[in-house]
Amino acid sequence: MRTALSAVLAISVTGCAFKNYSPVKIVSSMFGPSPGQLIGTVSSDEPQATLVGRDILQRGGNAADAATAMGLALAVTLPSRASLGAGGACLAYRPGDQNGGRAFMFLPVAGTVDGVGMPHADRPAAVPMLARGLYLMHLQYGSAAFSEMVPGAIALAANGINVSRQLATDLAAVQVPLLADAGVRAVFARSDGKALAEGDALVQTHLSGALDQIRSMGVGDLYNGALGQSFVAGSQKAGGGLAMADMRGAIPSERLPLSLSSGETQVSFLPPPADGGLGAAVAFRAASSSDAATRAQASVAGWRAQNGSHASGTGDDLTARAQAFVNAGGAGGGGLPSLPASTSFAVVDHGGMAVACSLSMDNLFGTGRMAGNTGIVLGASPARLPQPLYAAAIASQGRAFRAVVAGSGQNDAAAATGIAMRQLLAGQTPDAHPVTAQGRVNAISCPRGLPGDGATCTAVTDPRGAGLAMGPR
Repeated sequence: MRTALSAVLAISVTGCAFKNYSPVKIVSSMFGPSPGQLIGTVSSDEPQATLVGRDILQRGGNAADAATAMGLALAVTLPSRASLGAGGACLAYRPGDQNGGRAFMFLPVAGTVDGVGMPHADRPAAVPMLARGLYLMHLQYGSAAFSEMVPGAIALAANGINVSRQLATDLAAVQVPLLADAGVRAVFARSDGKALAEGDALVQTHLSGALDQIRSMGVGDLYNGALGQSFVAGSQKAGGGLAMADMRGAIPSERLPLSLSSGETQVSFLPPPADGGLGAAVAFRAASSSDAATRAQASVAGWRAQNGSHASGTGDDLTARAQAFVNAGGAGGGGLPSLPASTSFAVVDHGGMAVACSLSMDNLFGTGRMAGNTGIVLGASPARLPQPLYAAAIASQGRAFRAVVAGSGQNDAAAATGIAMRQLLAGQTPDAHPVTAQGRVNAISCPRGLPGDGATCTAVTDPRGAGLAMGPR
């Protein structure tokens, strides 16, 4: 296992807010080096984040650059599932990677005291892991300075966005308890006191300031510096119960993925503690979609029963144990409790590098409160809620990328990921499955070799959701 500390990076703020989007669901793309053309494919659950990833690719960034910018953009456009207070996991691959790429773990971490002994700590928060996790992934796979990936998110927060269908749906689902908090209400409510609806303007001035501080001072400022102190003070005032020691001690990790073979194709999956990857691997090997849905949940439930829902281990040792579990066909029985919602995205660039990420707040809008004047919605402590399913998979053959799937939703995220990957490798377009009612996927397939060699690739976002998949303009 390797870890990374943040560095101080700087670049001027550029870019503009995206006010409109197209409801495209499926697109095919012919990659090529022509200036002004999109030289990659992007898919996410939230259209404005997709546009940010598209623009990074158009400016010459690689898949890791685009994925980093998209993750930060989601902190603005979908804070219900992916604020800076969120956590998650990413799977990254570039042609020639051994063992099918690398997995980056930055799951939500509970505070060391979880609010105990702190006044008014009635809603324990998770340590924010998103920025640090994206930084580690970008450090290993990115092609430009991390600071160059932040301006898109800053512009979205400062200039304002139109509330997407997904964010509007999430707001409507929890608006009564959410808007009971004055800080949250000031940002996410209309003048009539009701939650923002689809198409409404959302401006997040305080959040833009926090993002700008990360851009100018580096990610470490959120964990060791002035921004971190402001965040902790805001967290404690909002009942989150976090301390600076929690911030400094929460370090993401880099691990080997789980791996399965299908003929000459190698398929990598997120490893535990992102055990949705384990469930996706079991679903991938299942005989049918209905069997996949049943076995995925049963296997995750069995794994958690044996190892705990927050399985510990020394990095790749934990992956080895999970690999043996998958190779044995999974185990256990019963089901999972109702799990928190998540969101996902996938990117492939012209060179065949692929990144898939799954993110969650451990509850819609996490604790439902903000960390003071940072504008950051606090994620919920994983000590109080069951862990969501973080699921992603990448297929390769030799040195050639084949397909990538990122899953989201709730209990069915893992099954949806495994089923979609099996369909892609069979030459089919993933479709909606009644047996994965809660599961959603973002998927990209390049069945004829490397995109840089002129292959035609197809990107898909789940038609039951409100996402956007994009190729060339």
